[in-house]
Amino acid sequence: MLPITWTTVRLFLHVPAATVWVGGQLTLAGLVPGLRRVSPEAPRAVARRFNTIAWVAFAVLVATGIWNILAVRPNWSSAYGTTLIVKLVVVAGSGLTAAVHARARSGASLAVFGALSGLTALGALFLGVLLAG
Repeated sequence: MLPITWTTVRLFLHVPAATVWVGGQLTLAGLVPGLRRVSPEAPRAVARRFNTIAWVAFAVLVATGIWNILAVRPNWSSAYGTTLIVKLVVVAGSGLTAAVHARARSGASLAVFGALSGLTALGALFLGVLLAG
């Protein structure tokens, strides 16, 4: 059997958190139309519950992301370092747009910032896979 290392633990924490953050947003987006048919307030209630889980996942992502950077010690002037910087900007955008979405009240703001949050979350996931090689 392969040994369990701190790298294993770090990635084991990072991957499920990314799954909740990204997959949860996509799942919730798919559920909203059906939830609206149940009740006009149902999407908001479900989103509030999801936020409780999602923000914990985002915090785990940030913490394990910092841990990843400290463990890898990237050369910031390399292609890897440039890609990592882009990922960090996209992650920040994902968190920012999700926070704005959570506070939005108009239908247009909910749609725009929900879409931006989902797209930036997917972008961060793509860049993470790219960095993993």
